[in-house]
Amino acid sequence: MLLPPVRRTAADLGVSAATVAAAYRLLRDRGLVVTDGRRGTRLRHGAPVATAARLLPLPRGVRDLASGNPDPELLPRLRMKDVPQRLYNEELNNPALIGLAARGFAADGVPAENIGVVSGALDGIERVLREHLRPGDRVVVEDPCFTGISDILAALALTPVPVPLDQEGPLPGALRAALHRDIKALIVTPRAQNPTGAAFTPARKRALRAIVAAHPQLLVIEDDHAGPIAGADYQTLVDSSRPHWAVVRSVSKSLGPDLRLALLAADAETVARVEGRQTLGIRWVSHVLQSLVVTLWRDPKTARLLQRAAAVYSERRQALIAELARRGIAAFGSSGINVWIPVAEETHVVQALLQCGWAVRAAEAYRLESRPAIRVTTAALDPRDSARLAGDLENVLRPRMRASMT
Repeated sequence: MLLPPVRRTAADLGVSAATVAAAYRLLRDRGLVVTDGRRGTRLRHGAPVATAARLLPLPRGVRDLASGNPDPELLPRLRMKDVPQRLYNEELNNPALIGLAARGFAADGVPAENIGVVSGALDGIERVLREHLRPGDRVVVEDPCFTGISDILAALALTPVPVPLDQEGPLPGALRAALHRDIKALIVTPRAQNPTGAAFTPARKRALRAIVAAHPQLLVIEDDHAGPIAGADYQTLVDSSRPHWAVVRSVSKSLGPDLRLALLAADAETVARVEGRQTLGIRWVSHVLQSLVVTLWRDPKTARLLQRAAAVYSERRQALIAELARRGIAAFGSSGINVWIPVAEETHVVQALLQCGWAVRAAEAYRLESRPAIRVTTAALDPRDSARLAGDLENVLRPRMRASMT
């Protein structure tokens, strides 16, 4: 809903324009409205902070291809060892974990002089945004965008500016145009983009790097939630010359979601701010979890399992895309554990597939301005089942496909 201009509201209420402008600013700071320059001020859709959704159990016999989980069979077993009790006023982070993380970041071209530990990728992204941005600031995001990032922006009263992407990442021309709109931050997913599976190619990385280099004060945040199981090399946009940046690398997809741990490589000021804020609340990320990650990363069996997981996830993802292609159905997913399938009508397709025994996600929650689609998580989808799923989807789409051909 578009609110009336400041001067009109002032005249209607018999108050000064300055009073109305101050009221609009207060509404914006509380996350209730969004200001968009000459386009005016609009009420924000939905509440600033969303309540946690209750997940309903799937009907018996329905395959879960909607939740976005990794395959439990491709996660390492968690075995606790004796961990010394940690006391107050000790180091925030396990030095061994920081050392291992630094080697991993450096191998991917990410500056590794300053590293912190956070409670997962979204926790890291939220903390970095809180330390640098203020309500009403504009943030460029990929479209479609992961729902967790959209929720964080809404909770912080930040304004998302969508940039379309293809299977190589954000479109350079669209990003260049967006960055001329007083943008404070950019959030990108260099590989295993959720929900589309996009991954930066070296050529796309160079193009995007050149664009962001023209905006040195832009806060650049990279979300590497999939890490080593993404099935694509890491291509970063950051370097040590940028004043403020962050790369958040989670272990949730590779080692297990319940570890709730991610490594944060960033400029010195950002890491210092995040760690300073942590000391006011959670104090530190559990050293039991930190030690467990160190043990897993040092185990040669884990390295072999991660290599196998990346290969298996790639095989499963590509198997479904190939089966869909044989039926004339376009699908995308160059990395990660998801396949993105454009459709004309999401609700009909999701409900029809559920009747066939498949639970998939409608793309509505991910889309800002992009077109309808469904997301299929292929992490635990045996390639032998891909043909059946593709056939069921073809049957669901067949009447509409025929109509489009006539």
